[in-house]
Amino acid sequence: MKRYIIFSLTALLSFGMLYSCSENEEKEVKEEELETERKEFTGELSELSVYNLPSDWTNQNGEEIKLEDLKGDIVVAVMIYTTCKAACPRLVADVRRIYDKVSDKANKQVKYVFVSIDPETDTPERMKEFAKENEMDNDQWVFLRGDIEDTREFAAVLAVSYKRISPIDFSHSNIISVFDQEGVLVHQKEGLGVDDSSTIEAIEKLAM
Repeated sequence: MKRYIIFSLTALLSFGMLYSCSENEEKEVKEEELETERKEFTGELSELSVYNLPSDWTNQNGEEIKLEDLKGDIVVAVMIYTTCKAACPRLVADVRRIYDKVSDKANKQVKYVFVSIDPETDTPERMKEFAKENEMDNDQWVFLRGDIEDTREFAAVLAVSYKRISPIDFSHSNIISVFDQEGVLVHQKEGLGVDDSSTIEAIEKLAM
């Protein structure tokens, strides 16, 4: 049953990312979808919601949580590992830049969530230290670790690929994902240091 849920959710989310034909058409479709989400949000989980994943997580404070505990907030999610010296610091900087550009009103409705791809190393204590080092040590910034299986399933839903290339290093995708209040994926940005205006626009529209 668990594998069926993961497969179905991944297929549905992937299908939703493939229909646009041009940059302008894609922007128009996304805006229509965001408008619909704002009007129809009821607090009930959509079949497309990432919160349907049957996974368990621990945050930087050592608290056990479910993804569904984030329901009701806009979620900006990325997958990193705290000992990364190359891409991850730039990815974290990109998220900080998005946070700085989003309006104060919208940011009150957003959780910025970092999910570790190296849960063996990223203990709650290590994640807490990383949060403090990056001035992200408050409730708006959430750091999560899960077991290997749950981490890979979450990555599959987000289309994030990662692979251990040495005892201490991983190669991985650099994707920032935005989820609406139901946990439905509405926007993704891939790459480091690329234009983030569409990401900010997606967050602002969800917060209206």
